[in-house]
Amino acid sequence: MAFELTKEYVERLSQAVELRDESTIRLELRDLFAADISVLLDELEGPEAHYILTLLDTETGAEILAEYDSDSRRELLTYFDSAEIARYVNILDSDDAVDLLKEQPVRIREEVIALIEDREQARFILDLLPYEPDTAGGLMQKELVKINVRQTVTECVEEIRRQAEDVEKVYTVYVVDDDQILLGIVSLKDIILAKRGSKIEQIYDDDVIYASTYDSAEDVAELMSRYDLDALPVVNVQKRLLGQITIDDVVDVITEQAQEDIAAITGVSEEVEEDDSVWKITRSRLPWLGIGMIGSLLAAKFLGIFEHDLLMMVPALALFIPIIGSTGGNVGIQSSSFMVQILSDKSALSGEFWPRMLKILTVAVLKGVLIAAFVFLITYLILSHPLKLSMVVSISLMAVVLLSSFTGTVTPIILNRYGINPSVASGPFITTANDFLGYSVYFGIAYLLYHYW
Repeated sequence: MAFELTKEYVERLSQAVELRDESTIRLELRDLFAADISVLLDELEGPEAHYILTLLDTETGAEILAEYDSDSRRELLTYFDSAEIARYVNILDSDDAVDLLKEQPVRIREEVIALIEDREQARFILDLLPYEPDTAGGLMQKELVKINVRQTVTECVEEIRRQAEDVEKVYTVYVVDDDQILLGIVSLKDIILAKRGSKIEQIYDDDVIYASTYDSAEDVAELMSRYDLDALPVVNVQKRLLGQITIDDVVDVITEQAQEDIAAITGVSEEVEEDDSVWKITRSRLPWLGIGMIGSLLAAKFLGIFEHDLLMMVPALALFIPIIGSTGGNVGIQSSSFMVQILSDKSALSGEFWPRMLKILTVAVLKGVLIAAFVFLITYLILSHPLKLSMVVSISLMAVVLLSSFTGTVTPIILNRYGINPSVASGPFITTANDFLGYSVYFGIAYLLYHYW
């Protein structure tokens, strides 16, 4: 059954902490997963969360800290001394340990590394610290299982048993030579089914997919997603095996990418959390709203040009201004969102790209015809508007659908060409641009029909 966090539960636990009721706290947390406990502790004050963690065994505490988001964990660990942090870092996976230490001041970081009992873990951490967090080197962990290509299967099994003590999950076994150059991988199934006395060089697969330490996190996520990998080896420029990236870390990257794209699409300019200050949340939403407001004011000024020439002559034209604007904006958002999906797939740059573009154009034409026909029937036959007005509205809507589809498709392509995240092409930007196009087309067609027909 999924854990449900309630205000009453948090208050009950907070009261138990205040009374230092250890038995109640342990009972309340006994059946919860580490991820659930991390969410729960995030709702408590720092000293309260610190006290609860001291009651749990070190392994559980380390797992809970690994589940924390970066900002909350940084704040929580201000209530820990270096020795307490070192106990958790000592048993964390090396990648999680490095993430935690990078959040700490340099003095605390150095004290913690000096206090780590497992010196191999300390060496792993020192190896990983120089890498940027958004690269393959920053995502990888040093813990893995590797074997020499010249070993026999029997020796390999013993080596796996020895190395697997430090590896939480064995996704795959990497094959290296005497210089630690990555040669390939071998599955546990192949090892188990191999004949007695067989050598690894006879059964390993040299067709291995790997990442370099400088590859971006986005490229790593795309690679693991495309080839459905649970783990990805990481090598240096000499192709020497340095570590591996596991699927749980890539899920975090994909989640962060999705959140960033949603924020960009909705016009949020900086990362915010629910518990951030009112000013920070407001500041993150103002830039794009300001751009949208300026665009709307300019559009209003543009409409004023036709106030005496068309709107005074045919007041009913004003009734359909909202549908022109909203239709153009919606179509533009649909097209840009679909284009962003295509561009996120590297295969979109292959021969399939232009057939997809032709399909987008065909869909736009079909949508325009259907919408125009539907609106014409409603305005002329049901609402009994004049034929000329109904034609202006329906023709304008068809043109707006085509133009909005074009701008929504082309803008992400242009931004992507110049290295700008194409997701920012959506939201207020596309909507504002399509307002001008839509109103220009609408009043342009109205002017032509009412003056020359």
